[in-house]
Amino acid sequence: MDNEKLSSKTAGKPIRCKAAVSREPGEPLVIEEIMVAPPSPYEVRIRIICTSLCHSDIIFWKLKVPPACFPRILGHEAVGVVESVGENVDEVAEGDVVIPTFLSDCGECADCRSEKSNLCSKFPFRVHPWMPRYDASRFTDLKGEALYHFLFVSSFSEYTVVDITHVVKIDPAIPPNRACLFGCCVSTGVGAACKTANVEAGSTVAIFGLGSIGLAVAKGARLCGAKRIIGVDINPEKFEIGKNFGVTEFINSKDCGNKSLSQQVIIEMTEGGADYCFECVGLGSLVQEAYASCRKGWGKTIVVGVDKPGAQLNFSSFDVLHSGKVLTGSLFGGVKAKSDLPVLIKRYMDKELQLDEFVTHEVKFEDINKAFELLIEGKCIRCVIWMDK
Repeated sequence: MDNEKLSSKTAGKPIRCKAAVSREPGEPLVIEEIMVAPPSPYEVRIRIICTSLCHSDIIFWKLKVPPACFPRILGHEAVGVVESVGENVDEVAEGDVVIPTFLSDCGECADCRSEKSNLCSKFPFRVHPWMPRYDASRFTDLKGEALYHFLFVSSFSEYTVVDITHVVKIDPAIPPNRACLFGCCVSTGVGAACKTANVEAGSTVAIFGLGSIGLAVAKGARLCGAKRIIGVDINPEKFEIGKNFGVTEFINSKDCGNKSLSQQVIIEMTEGGADYCFECVGLGSLVQEAYASCRKGWGKTIVVGVDKPGAQLNFSSFDVLHSGKVLTGSLFGGVKAKSDLPVLIKRYMDKELQLDEFVTHEVKFEDINKAFELLIEGKCIRCVIWMDK
């Protein structure tokens, strides 16, 4: 495509395009024409090629209390082409293929310069309705009213504007319907296993929730050489699916009867508890089950699932002291976008990391509400939404 010709015609000007706008909580998205402003300094305007639907989009689509706000353009797992750049952007140029990320990587703050964290302190993660630097929107509807951003990405639009700290240039050879998965799902799950937990070869892993993130954790654990990967879910169909991702054993928590999932099932079958437990649903009660299911002395519990705002955890101080376990969160899998994403993508290109099993459905942009239905009904792992097919 003549991206350069298009960019030369549109650079510095507003672009009129289509977006799927969430106007009311839980109501079908409305595909309408909007205006996308040109990028300000340190910003990049991106033409989205395809985007995929994440469960976090569902959560904030349904949410009726802050930080929910409407009308909003959701979507945060995507790949696109740079249409134009604002001042002070030299990292990418028109025509580059990029992944927008919901976590910033400024490269300047103490956190971004450290290998110990992926949590930028200059532009911290927030469920924020605006651009990170300017507290303003780059989207307006045709009435001139502002449309709110989502996770600094807002990929359910043909064009979006993203801060340069949230943009990673990638190899254009990677298929777009695989590249988009690195924007959240694959990086979060594989990173949680390989980076946050640093799963050891020969170890035992328990994964609570075999949705796309839990399955990505299984992929990561298998890459690390885990011997046993136990999947816990209420849907028995997930076991057959999970086998393709590396799950070796399955527990249907509905079938545990009066037994405690942690103390009488997992601890018994692992003779003391799993070395690593991953909570991939977003439920406080399940975090506590996972923590109770990991081995005393060295067990690690990694919280990956997104719970409702304000949800609380309750632990015994005595047990925390005497169990010697570790409980930690893993946002974006501990992945530093600009340095770690290219490594993960290379593992895919080298056929070390397989992604085909994740994409179970693909739809046209005008059918985006069908993607929501498929994910809510549990009929898909990842549904890719193409902007121009």
